[in-house]
Amino acid sequence: MSDNLGLKYKGKCIIFSAPSGAGKTTIVHYLLREMPELAFSISACSREPRGREIPGVDYHYFSVEEFKKKIANNDFVEWQEVYANNFYGTLKSEIEKSWAAGKIVVFDVDAEGGINLKKIFGEQSLSVFIKPPSLFVLEQRLRNRRTETEENIKMRIEKANRELSRADQFDFILMNDNLEKACAEAKEKVKSFIEQK
Repeated sequence: MSDNLGLKYKGKCIIFSAPSGAGKTTIVHYLLREMPELAFSISACSREPRGREIPGVDYHYFSVEEFKKKIANNDFVEWQEVYANNFYGTLKSEIEKSWAAGKIVVFDVDAEGGINLKKIFGEQSLSVFIKPPSLFVLEQRLRNRRTETEENIKMRIEKANRELSRADQFDFILMNDNLEKACAEAKEKVKSFIEQK
């Protein structure tokens, strides 16, 4: 549990995971706008910013060497090497900051990260897997972004296939075939989790 992580504070957290292109980030941003009691945990990564991403807003960007140094310093609650020399992780400092302010932490992570965080935070967390209507729709969404190379799209679809097979390891599966409906359903789930004693 979080006590053995050396965290000073204790609070609730919501974990959102999904394959790339399933609408996870859009749903998370909607919840953050609608629910002031939530605070976003900015993940760390060892890649360059993409498109309109802003350092310190979308991710904390580190070089591979800096990221490895943070691993050695035990600065992460969880981390993983998603692709070769492509690291992602959750900084303890992000969680501490939010819990100290009395907020509920929201994570936007891939399925592996989501499963790891659920194991760590257990009952004090709600894990939600956002499912796209189909892999075909997912591929179309990735192509419409116009930020991915053909090779990247292929890699993301393969990863999506693996992630979809792990959806049942989450507390709740949210189908995103209608964004408005998915946002409303996510808000309802999160509210009832927060209200639980």
